[in-house]
Order: sequence, then C-alpha cells, then structure tokens
Amino acid sequence: MTTPPPSPVAAPPAPPGSGQAPRQSGLQSGLKNRHLSMIAVGGVIGAGLFVGSASGITAAGPGILLSYALVGALVVFVMRMLGEMAAANPTSGSFSAYADRALGRWAGFSIGWLYWFFWVVVLAVEATAGAAILTSWVPAVPQWAWALIVMIVLTATNLASVASFGEFEFWFAGIKVVAIAAFIVLGGLAIFGVLPGSDNAATGFSNLTAHGGFLPHGPSAILTGVLMVVFSFMGSEIVTLAAGESEDPERAVTKATKSVIWRVGIFYLGSILVVVSLLPWNDPSIAKKGSYVAALDSIGIPHAGQIMNVIVLTAVLSCLNSGLYTASRMAFSLGQRGDAPKAFARTNTRGVPQAAILASVLFGFIAVGFNYVWPDTVFQFLLNSSGAVALFVWLVICFSQLRMRGIILRENPDKLVVRMWLFPYLTWATIAMISFVLVYMLTDDSDGGGRIQVLLSVLLAVIVVAVSLVRDRLAGNADKKAAVSSH
Repeated sequence: MTTPPPSPVAAPPAPPGSGQAPRQSGLQSGLKNRHLSMIAVGGVIGAGLFVGSASGITAAGPGILLSYALVGALVVFVMRMLGEMAAANPTSGSFSAYADRALGRWAGFSIGWLYWFFWVVVLAVEATAGAAILTSWVPAVPQWAWALIVMIVLTATNLASVASFGEFEFWFAGIKVVAIAAFIVLGGLAIFGVLPGSDNAATGFSNLTAHGGFLPHGPSAILTGVLMVVFSFMGSEIVTLAAGESEDPERAVTKATKSVIWRVGIFYLGSILVVVSLLPWNDPSIAKKGSYVAALDSIGIPHAGQIMNVIVLTAVLSCLNSGLYTASRMAFSLGQRGDAPKAFARTNTRGVPQAAILASVLFGFIAVGFNYVWPDTVFQFLLNSSGAVALFVWLVICFSQLRMRGIILRENPDKLVVRMWLFPYLTWATIAMISFVLVYMLTDDSDGGGRIQVLLSVLLAVIVVAVSLVRDRLAGNADKKAAVSSH
C-alpha cells in the first residue's frame, strides 16, 4: 500500500508551483529526542575527519588549526541561518524548501537535485571505503561483495522505519563521539606527561612552533588547508531534515543549532590540536599511518591501527546510513513539490518514502559499479562534478535566509525563536567568505583539484537550473493553453 497513512504530520502537500513548502508530509514522527541529539552531535563527525586530516596537516603544518577554525566558523554561521528557518518551519526538504519559497521554484528544484546527487555519489564513496576495510579483515569475501552487503543492510534499515534509521544512527554516532572524546582525553594527558604508561615525552604545546614555526609554509597554506578540510564538515545540516520526523521539531532544531559551536570546537579543533601537539607536523608517520593512528602510536596505545579502522568503519557506516536517509528525504520533498516523480512523495504504511529510498540507492549502486569498472574516468567525473556542491548549498542557505527573515516576521513572528547574529551583516560576510573559497579553489589546478571540481560543479548546476527553467516555461505554456480552452 502506498497511500500516506494518517499521522500527526500528515496533510496534503502544497500545490506544484505555489512556491510554498508543504507544512506536513505523511512521514511518521518516529525519531526520538535522543536520536536527534546524537544525529546533531555525530553529524559533524564524518569519516573525512579521521582519514583526510593527515593531508591537511602535511600541507599547512600546525596552521591547519586556523583552517579548521575558519571552516568551523562558516559552518556555525550557516547552521545558525538554517536553524532560524528550520525552527520556524521544520520540513523534510529543509533548505531546498526554503529556497523554493524565498528565491523561487527554480532555486528549490536546483539545489534539491544537486544535494541529492551529492549524497548518492557519497554513498558510492563510503560503500567502497567500508568494503576496503572489511576486505582487509575478511579477504575471502571480495571487496565488491562487501560493498553490496553494506548497501543492502543499510537500505533495509532505512526501508524498515525512520525509527530504525534513528536507532542505527544513534549508536553509530555514539561510537564516533566516545572515540573522539577518549582520544582528546588520552592525548591531552599525554601532552602534559600525566598519562600512565605513555611513551610520549611531555612536550606540552611546543610542537606547535618548534618545527619551522606555526605556519611553516606561510599564511597562504591556511587557505590551502581550507580546501582540504571544508568538505569533511558536510553533514551538519542533516539534523534539520530529520527534525521533520521528530517528536518535537522546533525544540530539536533550536537545540542542535545552539550547540553547533561547541561541537565543532571540541570534535574538530580539539582533536586536531591534540594531534599537532603530540607530534611534529612533519613527522613521516602522519602521512604514512594517518594523523589519529600516528598520534595513538606515539603515546603507546596498542593496536592503534585496528582500533582506528573500527572507528573509521563506524564513521563510514554512519555516513552511508545518514546519506541514504538524506538523499531519500530530499527526493521525497522534491516529489511533494512537483519537482520529482510523484511516486517519490508517497509513503508506505510505515511512513517511509519507499520509492525515494530505492531510487536513491539504485543510483548509489550504479555509482559503485562505475567505481569498480571506470574509477579514473566516469566515477572521477561524478566525484569532481559533486565536489563544490557543499559550498553551493551553503550559499543558497545564506541567500534564502536573507529573504526568509522578512517572510517569517510578516507571517509568523512568534516562530522566530532562533535568530542569526548581526543580521544581515554577518549573513553577507558569510556569503563573501564562501564565495572567496570558491574563487580560491580555481587556483588549484592539480589533478582532481579545486579548479576542476568548481568548473564541473558549476557546469552541472547550470544544466540543472536550465532544466528547471525549461520545465517552468513549459508548465506555464500548458497552463495558458488550459486557461484559453476553458473559456
């Protein structure tokens, strides 16, 4: 059965072309507050933090802390803007629905499909990464089979109910949070020489300046570091999509938005500070083993590599689980607004958008196939063309908030329970910072670097916007013909 079941959040969707996001959706409010809290905390901890931080440290030295601080500030500001809109109107379409209302239907259509594309490509990346770890443990099972198994299991989880997604994500995120917290505590004790049994000398924070200075490659390396770490923050916005299926959406969004500062500060800046304090930034083990494994090895933690593999696998599975959820809910919202097949907007008896989930995972399976058959051509194109989408999403959130503030004040001023600081000046400053990062990416002409990512992502965005405008034009002409014929 594919008709929407009665539920506290079920109601007819807004008519296509109305420019309004549906206020209620047919989804079940199955996410508990503890689910939302852990999704909010764990959403900022991606596998990229564990895997990608080593290259950033190598490129920028201890100055990578400033790179993380800059990107962290961007995330805090963007999440504050998104929180302002989401607390006033929680919806599964989140920023896509707000862009639809604030900027026009073309904006909601375009950013919604770009975001969906980003996450289904991420599904392929994470499934392959998880399969590589599992194959190293159980070589008898080929890597492609592990990727298939992982995708099938998490698809089943998402199809079961939103509560099962929330429960899996609660434990995945919990493991990540505990691991980072333990790493910071153990590393902090070792830095000051008070960790029992540690082999590490009590260097304090001397490694931050002792090997060529805090910025051994000069100030420009801070921006190079920004390019390397910016995409590891993608996912912090997931809580605003999930809030539409929670018991108390407004409270959940407000709480998540207000806590983003300490989440970014502790998990990113805190853990990276431990790494670059424990080890010289140019220690060969950082590039060879990875920053966290090298740091754990330096303080004498046995089997650090395998411990980190377990944590990275958890982060990968968490990213897969939440990525499939996010892609499907965005497809669901697009279907509700008439911007995707109507089947995407239907929920089954469990309140799950089955068609949207299956369509998302099908594209993910196809992308996994591309990764095995044409890794350096087709799959690399998919990766590059989705490379700058995160920054496009943040820009759209900024521009939407500029317009939505007035709409909320005009229609429901009592709903403005979260406010962007120093509006509109800080919003414009954030737009300028994101734009600067995009322009700076164009200077990176390395193979698969920032320039090709920005250019291909812009090309993809232009195509999607063009499709949207053509659809609107055709729909407008059809409406005119229908109006003439009715007279």
